[in-house]
Amino acid sequence: MTLFGISIDPVLINLVVLVIKSVALIFILLTVFAYVQFIERRVIARIQVRVGPNRTGPFGLLQPLADALKAIFKEEVTPDKADKLVFTLAPALAVTTALVAFAVIPLGPPVNLFGYRLDLFIADVNIAVLYLLAVGSLGVYGIVLAGWSSNNKYALLGALRAAAQLISYEITLGLALVGVLMLSGTLSLTQIVEQQRGGWNILLQPLGFILYFIAAIAETNRLPFDLPEAETELIAGYHIEYSSIKFAFFFMAEYINMITVSSIAVTLFFGGYLGPLADGVWWFALKVLIFLFVFMWLRGTLPRLRYDQLMNLGWKVMLPLALFNILFTAGEVLLLQPNATQAVLK
Repeated sequence: MTLFGISIDPVLINLVVLVIKSVALIFILLTVFAYVQFIERRVIARIQVRVGPNRTGPFGLLQPLADALKAIFKEEVTPDKADKLVFTLAPALAVTTALVAFAVIPLGPPVNLFGYRLDLFIADVNIAVLYLLAVGSLGVYGIVLAGWSSNNKYALLGALRAAAQLISYEITLGLALVGVLMLSGTLSLTQIVEQQRGGWNILLQPLGFILYFIAAIAETNRLPFDLPEAETELIAGYHIEYSSIKFAFFFMAEYINMITVSSIAVTLFFGGYLGPLADGVWWFALKVLIFLFVFMWLRGTLPRLRYDQLMNLGWKVMLPLALFNILFTAGEVLLLQPNATQAVLK
């Protein structure tokens, strides 16, 4: 490839574009996280007939910047008996796993920029769904290591709760996606989105979506499933000993995980960036914002479950329903795609 009369290796150009897209995506996610947290405070304030943050800047729009500066410059305390290396690495691990999950999610259709075809994703791999499930499973390590390294019994109990909760609902979450994969016949997210031009997967997989969304709420430790950080029982749970920027990292990981699970739901069940008039990243963003609002609405409305209720729901209700959905989807595939089914049987 020639640029300004200079011959440039295409591999080098692709590498530079990949780095730029990665940096831009991280910047966008961190910015969106800051303002999702701000919007949530305003939404819950409205639900509870309060005002919410509205003093810092016009309409309170500079509140996220003020919160970031406070977190950076606030005094940081590390317990004397803590495992200091693991204590420091745990929040970084939680944020990293939350960020890298976004690498395979297509945000929009390809665009032409200065004659260069730019794909609005970091990587299109043929096992994207497996990648998301694998990276999502790693997120529990940050929480477990944070609780263990703090050398605090309340932090450890919160970490153990988180591990049990995430493992329990990770199974249902994965099984809830199997129906979409059976109908699509691929693990590539871009192909799954394109296959929904004739109709969104939510029309064929309503039960799978409901199970996925409930499991996703539990995966992100949000109300009514915020047992790992229940202040009435564990003071603050696994991050009780964290302060300053380290605590902000856990806060950041939770909200980025909210954005990630919402993006996965939009991609697999609601057509991703496909829209009624024209495809575009704005449709993807609008759908994700609707899901984020539902997260906020639930937090301001529902009470926290007891731990036995949490486990009973996961193992005795949602897991059997997820298995039933797979069986039902097999019947759908047999009826809707008889030729493909016969080819497999042969």
